[in-house]
Amino acid sequence: MLDALSERLQSTFRRLGTHGKITEADLDAALREVRVALLEADVNFRVVRDFIAAVRERALGQDVMQSITPAQQVIGVVHQQLIAILGGDQTPLQRASQGPTKIIVCGIKGSGKTTLVARLGLHLKSQGMRPMLVATDFDRVAATEQLQVLGEQIGVPVYSEVKEAPAAQVAKRALREAERQNCNAIIVDTRGTVSLDDEFADGLAALADEVDPTEVLIAVDSMTGQEAVNLAKEFDEAVEGTGIVVTKVDSDARGGAVLSVRSVTGLPVKFITTGERLEALEAFYPDRFASRVLGMGDVVTLVERAKQAIGERDAKEVARRMSRGEFDLQDFLTQMQQVKSMGSITGMLEMMPGMSGLKQQLGGANLDESYFKQSEAIIQSMTVAERRRPDILNGSRRRRIAAGSGTTPADVNRLMNQFTQAKKLMQMMTSNKSGAVGRGLRGLLGF
Repeated sequence: MLDALSERLQSTFRRLGTHGKITEADLDAALREVRVALLEADVNFRVVRDFIAAVRERALGQDVMQSITPAQQVIGVVHQQLIAILGGDQTPLQRASQGPTKIIVCGIKGSGKTTLVARLGLHLKSQGMRPMLVATDFDRVAATEQLQVLGEQIGVPVYSEVKEAPAAQVAKRALREAERQNCNAIIVDTRGTVSLDDEFADGLAALADEVDPTEVLIAVDSMTGQEAVNLAKEFDEAVEGTGIVVTKVDSDARGGAVLSVRSVTGLPVKFITTGERLEALEAFYPDRFASRVLGMGDVVTLVERAKQAIGERDAKEVARRMSRGEFDLQDFLTQMQQVKSMGSITGMLEMMPGMSGLKQQLGGANLDESYFKQSEAIIQSMTVAERRRPDILNGSRRRRIAAGSGTTPADVNRLMNQFTQAKKLMQMMTSNKSGAVGRGLRGLLGF
């Protein structure tokens, strides 16, 4: 997501950086390109207008033109203004001071509400809470069954009823059952709509009156764009929302919903979803997201994901082996398998400063699922000695490995070149004390 916008902005600022001194005309020309890029990304036109005006005012007011590094100063102003329109500080999920935490999830049809309910349940469970999921969507075929299956997958109880009833009545009985099962969090799934009419709004309001929610989260589908943002505003007016969750952020959507929804609704974005896996729920940090948009990376989030997927003890051991030059193909295979569990590969590369440079150093590989499957097949076709000592791989060994993995000697050679480049890069990053990636990795690995 946001690839086109990020590339457009970075290209604009690279051109601006070629000017030794920036004039007001140069700034205006760059901001015109930024304006077009934001509008093409489906950002609300009022948000774009206010954003450009604020950037121009701040850039001119801070003597950017006379600075030693004017282009970097402009980027800094744009970065800070992006953070501002995204909400400034991170807004965490609220918890009830007394009694159970009660969350209602609502939104348009197809926005991923039911899956989001399960993701929130898993999120709260990982924090030591005892959640219960509640099904009140009788409109969509198999919505209840889907929630039950998801609940089983994450080990969280699901309250559902066979006979259709108003959501408020179902929720009332669910609250009693949650109390009986000693659950301290209740997450209510609701039916979706494509237009918020009076009847639908009254039903949501009755549900909110019955539940007295701690949070009312509105799911906004990033693929729907501005229409989803406008409907989110209507949902907020109907049930007094407390936060937004932008779903499908890993899609090919242009990204305008994320950049617009805070300004249009006034509600903070609390989470984004970034993949198919139920674990792919990510707390939203405006500063980190703004950095991703501008190609600055997001090492902090990357490190947090790595800690969850890899484990601190394993990561430290790998780091020691890297620093001693002992990183081999068995380590490479293990790391690939762990990296796969962290979500979208391209999404993780976006969190690393200099993503394009990293791809080039890895040989321009297409880092998708098929790449990992082929790489695993090649390494698993090697003997233990070959994995531990890649330098013994001569021509005949490579032909045998290719035959055993259903690939070609050229594929084996390509993997070996990528392994060599990755090993050099990893050694460089673990020894890099001053760079952002180095600092992030050293923080994770305890160096």
